[in-house]
Amino acid sequence: MATRFFGWFQHTLDDKGRLILPAEFRDSLEAGAYIGRFPDHCLAIYPPGEFDTVTEDITQAAKEGGGDALAASRFFNSGARPIAPDKQGRIPIAQHLREWAQLDRDVVVTGQQKRIELWSPENWRDVEERGQAELARRQGWGI
Repeated sequence: MATRFFGWFQHTLDDKGRLILPAEFRDSLEAGAYIGRFPDHCLAIYPPGEFDTVTEDITQAAKEGGGDALAASRFFNSGARPIAPDKQGRIPIAQHLREWAQLDRDVVVTGQQKRIELWSPENWRDVEERGQAELARRQGWGI
């Protein structure tokens, strides 16, 4: 069965740009993971199998679509890096990725089923507001 990530957590970057992962996410990433840029100025962390699926989908779209799909592939792949949590459950976040996601000290960590997302508190508040409005509009989703 595939790993699923759920939940919302407030964490802090240390002085070396490392983030302590929520305890419930650590076992799933123990063997390593991939981190990269994601839309809306957040970062996404994928377990290796899920990362492979995503990169294959992006590569196929780039082959078939060219143009903007190729640009999206270049953007996604150039920003991705392998990571592995240390014994304390910390992952390093490269400076260019912290800048992309506008991460300073505080980080919102969210589980998004097949991936983990890292947000600045300001950007997350905007996503929460848009998400709440959309859920209210779509009450027929059974929630």
